[in-house]
Order: sequence, then structure tokens, then C-alpha cells
Amino acid sequence: MLIIGITGTLGAGKGTIVDFLVNEKGFSHYSVRGYLLKVIRSRGLEENRDNMVSVANELRKFHGNAYIVEQLYLDAAHSGNNTIIESIRNTGEIEGLRKLGKFILIAVDATPEVRYNRVVFRRSETDRISYEEFLDNEEREMQSTEPSAQNIRACMDLADFNLNNDGSFEELHHQIETIFNIINQ
Repeated sequence: MLIIGITGTLGAGKGTIVDFLVNEKGFSHYSVRGYLLKVIRSRGLEENRDNMVSVANELRKFHGNAYIVEQLYLDAAHSGNNTIIESIRNTGEIEGLRKLGKFILIAVDATPEVRYNRVVFRRSETDRISYEEFLDNEEREMQSTEPSAQNIRACMDLADFNLNNDGSFEELHHQIETIFNIINQ
């Protein structure tokens, strides 16, 4: 079973990569964001980015930095399918997944303006924010000295492959196909 982890900046196209891998390559999909939203709902909390960050940091602090992805991995292992785990934001998650088997980490980025426009377009519960809030959220999540906190920059630095998603779907899909050609050599 191959596990591909996806990390990257806010609105960079993590979900677009997931859609391609699920629809074109037959991967199963597991999402840190989805896991956190289930926990938030079970606690009766408002679905927003602040609560997602708070709950994620709490779970990592009390159960270990790889806890969330380990829970997702347990579900994936039962399926036996190649798996994509989306929204990796902590280096402990990467370390945990590297210990579990064949793991590849892909990072994706795009310019802030492009990413914000995508966030506005997708209209999720956690994305109804101004451009300034968008930049503030990203700055808060990009780096931290707290081991259980989000540290997107450090995760991106650990990536096996880095994608730029300022272009079209076709350009992004071509980059993913190139990665598959390298992995399958």
C-alpha cells in the first residue's frame, strides 16, 4: 500500500490533487480536516478554522503529534488501497507516516492572490474570511516552535515533491503524472 501525504499552503490545491488521485489513480482518500470536523461536531463547537487549529493542537499535545494521521492510517490499512492523506500540517505527522510504510509527501503552493480566490470560490464553512484574515491564518499556521502546533513551512520543507499550482488543472495533472512516473521507476 502506497501512502501519499499532501501538505501545502491554504487554498493551494490540495483538494484538486486528491480529486485527481481518487478519480484517475483509484486512491482512497482520508482527510485530517475531515477528521477534525467530526471531532468539532461531536463537541458541539462552531466549524471554523480557529476551532480546527485548537482541536488539532490539543489532540497532538495529549496523544502525540502523529495521532490524527495514525487514526486515518488505521482506517486506510483496512481497505488495503493506495491512500492519500490530505492536510498534513505537523512534522510529527510526517515522521509517523514514514514509519508506517511506503510514504511519499507532496507539497503544493501558489501565489497568495490565486489561493485566496480559490478559497472564496469553494465557499466552505471555514473559508468565509477577508483577504487579511486569510493571510493572518496562514501566517499563524506556517511556522511554530510548539511541537504540537501547525508548521506548514517545515512540512513543505520535508516534502519529497513540490508542486506549483498557479496554472491550469492540466498543468497540475501533468506534474502529478510526472511524480507517478518517478515513483514507479
